[in-house]
Amino acid sequence: MTRTRKPGISRRSSLALMGAGLATLAAPWAARAQAKAIKVGMPTILSGRVAQLGTSSRNAVLLEVERVNATGGLAGRPIEMVIRDSKGQPQEAARVARELVNTDGCELLIDAEASSGAFAVHEVARDLGVLCIHTNSETSSLTADPKQRIPNAFRTARQGVHDSIVGGSYAASIAKAKGLKKWATCSPDYAYGRDTTGEFVLYLKRFAPDVEIISESWPKLFQPDYTEVVTKVLQARPQALYTCLWGGDLTSYIDQANIYALFGQMEVFAVNMADYTALTVVKNLPKGIHSGNRYIKTYPSTPENAAWGDAYKAKYGEYPTNWSWENATAIMLLAEASKKANSADGKKIAEAMRGLTIKSPFGTDGTVTMRADDQTLVGYAIGWGTTIPQEPYVPEVKPGDWKTIFELEAEWKKSNGYS
Repeated sequence: MTRTRKPGISRRSSLALMGAGLATLAAPWAARAQAKAIKVGMPTILSGRVAQLGTSSRNAVLLEVERVNATGGLAGRPIEMVIRDSKGQPQEAARVARELVNTDGCELLIDAEASSGAFAVHEVARDLGVLCIHTNSETSSLTADPKQRIPNAFRTARQGVHDSIVGGSYAASIAKAKGLKKWATCSPDYAYGRDTTGEFVLYLKRFAPDVEIISESWPKLFQPDYTEVVTKVLQARPQALYTCLWGGDLTSYIDQANIYALFGQMEVFAVNMADYTALTVVKNLPKGIHSGNRYIKTYPSTPENAAWGDAYKAKYGEYPTNWSWENATAIMLLAEASKKANSADGKKIAEAMRGLTIKSPFGTDGTVTMRADDQTLVGYAIGWGTTIPQEPYVPEVKPGDWKTIFELEAEWKKSNGYS
């Protein structure tokens, strides 16, 4: 019996086509496996009086993640942010950070906590070995103290001692010019407030030795009523006041102090004033408060910085904050370190990040560097000036000199047994 083959596709050809079809079907799955998202956990404060810390941190991160993902993510893996509210409680920050890694599968952590929570998250990073970038805590000891240091934790937040060196020098020049010898301080009663105030006074007295601190006030973090604190300062009758209150605490203090006309009775040096989260919230912003730059789109005075501030405002309807640029820098560094390492692995990114210099709209010279020896950010624009109640808010900023900062910081580390 003779079979007549019907016209069409042979069995061999059919099998070949079937194999090609299966390969075609498999290709998207292979690509998808290669492009599996890398989850980045982010504990921060999204509720309560300082929720602006968390929202402006989150907004900046999402803005930069969108840009990084548009250019291929981290070594081909898109970033997926997993963001949780710690409510400003250190124990909750630690719990959330641990859960983000162990339950949510996050491979990296962006610690967008205030200093009160950052030390708790730091211990989680120490325990789990996950790459962690501290983006908001400015307490110097977090990265300066060798006992705190771990190879997998970095800081993109500015550091208190840097601000204090520049601020102390600036304040001393004003003190000498105006004869401001009697000073009071009013700062939050936790690590950042205590450490940063001590560092500021250290450098104020170094550059103006005849200055005397005649009154100290330590209100609790998130304290609602400052009447007693304001009264204490007024009764001491200082010629100048230093404060590192921040966020909602600073704006509440200013609003309450305005009732007693405090700002007309002394020179005020508020390191955290020159930030949109304070400048635009205070009901009646006093003229002539001295402040370090936090985030203002006019300093550094570059097209890149202005463009970044405008892009943020276009997306979110408000200008960024100091926390915004610090968090944006974390994503920028992650992206560049991942390119350098050609990897999305946390350990390889950490190795590539040590000593890495990147282009940045926030840098004094258009760059910032993740210093290798203590894994903290340097080279960011830093300076002090005097506020006015409307744009540009701080029309003239006296820039800090990083050569001087490095020299005095080295002395400070040695005196504290950190070097």
